[in-house]
Amino acid sequence: MPRVSIIVPVLDEARAIEAALGVLQEARRSGASEVVVVDGGSTDATRSLAAPLADRVIEAPRGRALQMNAGAAASDGDILLFLHADTRLPPGALDRIRAALLGERKWGRFDVTIDARGPLLPIVAWFMNARSRLTGIATGDQAIFVRRAVFEAAGGFPPIPLMEDVALSKSLARWSRPACLHDRVTTSGRRWERHGTLRTIVLMWRLRAAYALGADPHTLARRYDVERTSG
Repeated sequence: MPRVSIIVPVLDEARAIEAALGVLQEARRSGASEVVVVDGGSTDATRSLAAPLADRVIEAPRGRALQMNAGAAASDGDILLFLHADTRLPPGALDRIRAALLGERKWGRFDVTIDARGPLLPIVAWFMNARSRLTGIATGDQAIFVRRAVFEAAGGFPPIPLMEDVALSKSLARWSRPACLHDRVTTSGRRWERHGTLRTIVLMWRLRAAYALGADPHTLARRYDVERTSG
């Protein structure tokens, strides 16, 4: 049975890290998976809280792409699953991943549900899932998984501060289209709630459109930081 390495990039997640890792313990204890937490320089108790609940807690330069690449390098599973700290897997997720990668598919992602109040976010999740099926592009919130050999052949995540999930998806498309699982991961709606749902939606659409037109990801990351902290 292929072993799944679950890579969790974190930064100042002391409030949520125990709950996030707690749901992974059954699979971890069975030996069917390992959990690698990659800290990007937390100033709170994230690392000490994560240590009893992970197989490894390592440090890497801040940035999801850099952290996830470091976690992949430190892991030993046949399949890599990149899981945001605020995203929860559905029951039976690892078995579904293994089954999805038995055939011609080399990588994939889950459908997503956004855990938040408000009528707009279910619509956002629907569009995320539909867009992903249409384009073959996955987002980090959808828990991307990939065969290790293919991830390494693709060169991993490009070292960019934003849109690393989009860039990886385009690279992996050379091997296959993604397995789009209808099982739903649940991701926190905290960034939408914190910065305003409609405002965040518009911002992300603008950034994705700019990236598709060739804008530099470093410039987009600076714009993202400025716009989400202004007003």
